[in-house]
Amino acid sequence: MSDLVLTVDEAAARLRVSRWTLYNLIRSGQLRTVKIGRRRLVPVAALSECLDALAEVA
Repeated sequence: MSDLVLTVDEAAARLRVSRWTLYNLIRSGQLRTVKIGRRRLVPVAALSECLDALAEVA
């Protein structure tokens, strides 16, 4: 079974960006996340949504 959610570090690695850049995407509302307890997790589907939205702007 593939992962449904990624940690911030894993998501940053998949996008090949820094943690700082990933947190900026989260803060700006461009990347959707879920919070479980104190952990912030990124749904794998949210990565595709974010990339599609960024591609439209570019």
